Amino acid sequence: MSESEKPVVLIVEDEPDVAETYNLWLADEYEVRMAQNGDEGLEELDQSVDVVLLDRMMPGLSGDEVLERIRDRGFETRVAMVTAVEPDFDILEMGFDAYLCKPIRSEQLHKTVENLLERTEYDELLTEYYSLVEKQATLEATKSSAELAESEDYNELRERIGELRDDLSQTLGGIDDDEDFIATLRGLSDGNEQ
Repeated sequence: MSESEKPVVLIVEDEPDVAETYNLWLADEYEVRMAQNGDEGLEELDQSVDVVLLDRMMPGLSGDEVLERIRDRGFETRVAMVTAVEPDFDILEMGFDAYLCKPIRSEQLHKTVENLLERTEYDELLTEYYSLVEKQATLEATKSSAELAESEDYNELRERIGELRDDLSQTLGGIDDDEDFIATLRGLSDGNEQ
């Protein structure tokens, strides 16, 4: 496979050692670009970039601001926030596709990039579904049941996930069982890889 055929991953990370580690982990399978700050990241970004690994806390332009500009400019690239910042309910308003808390492992980074690339194969419903489920899982992993129960935004998130699941179930032929639904989504992923 030539360099141009490899998916493009842009690493936007202000810590050079961390960026180089991610580069070493990914370089065999992906064309990797690196940027040391938000401004450089936006300069490196073009339509060929498939996945952005974006540090949330950087001097100058923060990861949150870079993410907002990526979305405002209409780029459809998948964005994973890779950060030491503990997630809070503010993530519900953010346009990322995955949220990884540092320190991360090579397998975790690979799996995230693979998952984000697979998502480009699905329609808008599925893309929104995965993004919201990721946010739900992130919040459930870091917030207490009481905090979740008190959050109107979280309850609206759960309702929207249910609506999307129903819409996707109809699109996929009326699958009602949760295990069958998940198995079907996995089957679609496997089919798109071939």
